[in-house]
Formats: sequence, structure tokens, C-alpha cells
Amino acid sequence: MARPEQNTARRQPATSRSAIIVYSIAAVLALAGLADALYLTVLHLTGQSAVCGGSPSCSQVLASKYAHIGPVPVALLGMLGYFSVFSFAVFSVFNYARATVLMRITVWLMFAAALVLLYLQAFVIHAFCRYCLFSAAVTFLLTGLVVAIPAQSLTPKARP
Repeated sequence: MARPEQNTARRQPATSRSAIIVYSIAAVLALAGLADALYLTVLHLTGQSAVCGGSPSCSQVLASKYAHIGPVPVALLGMLGYFSVFSFAVFSVFNYARATVLMRITVWLMFAAALVLLYLQAFVIHAFCRYCLFSAAVTFLLTGLVVAIPAQSLTPKARP
């Protein structure tokens, strides 16, 4: 019985080991950020105050007018961003080229938002939230992954 001929020109080569490691690190970081943003979203929606270790500045930031856009808490937007980055990182491991591009775009948007939120904390509210700083740190680490690894090294290379 003859085997059907496989069209190897259409098949994408497997994702490289280094790319899998980078995407895995990005996925774990995104999960950490997602947990942080989920906690802050639940606090905002239930009206509870955050456990900040006796720091009044944390509550001051979370109760400010900048903690929400209309009725939507900023932390909910962070949840969506982190979940997107996690999803895109997982899809990138399985060689979805669009997921890599979408992950990069999402991380850059999150980086811009983190800069704005840090500016607001430092120069407008004059207080810092530990959870917000953790989220900014996670976003900066994700941005570092996106910047440090050139795009062509994360995409699969054609085999001769």
C-alpha cells in the first residue's frame, strides 16, 4: 500500500528549543501578573481594601480616581493583558506565527500603560502600591524578553 505523499513545503518546522524556553518564561510571568491583577480586580469589585502590610499608600493608590476607567477597574484591563500574553506565549510554543506578533504588540501596549501608571503614582498621587509595582515589574520583565530576543530567532527557520 502506497503512503500518501506529504507536502513538506507547507509544514512549518518545529519551534526551536530557545524559543520554547522564552515562551515558557513569558507564560509563567504572565500567570504571576494575572494572579496579581485578579486579586486587585476582586478587591475593587467587592469594595474590600488590600492587605498592604500597614502601608497606607497602597490603599491611597487603589482608591484613587485613576484606579478605574469609568466603571471598569484598571486591574481588569491588566487581567486581560496578562491572559492574552499567556495565551499568545502558549500558542507560540505550538508554532503559531501570528501569536508571536500579537504577544509582542500586547507586551508593548502593557509597557506603555505601566509607564503611565507609574507616572501617576509618582507625580500625581504621590504614593505607591506594592501590587501595582509588582505588576509593573512583571511587565518590564516581559518587555525585556520581547526586546532581548530578536524576532527572527523566535520564528522557525526553514530546513534545507
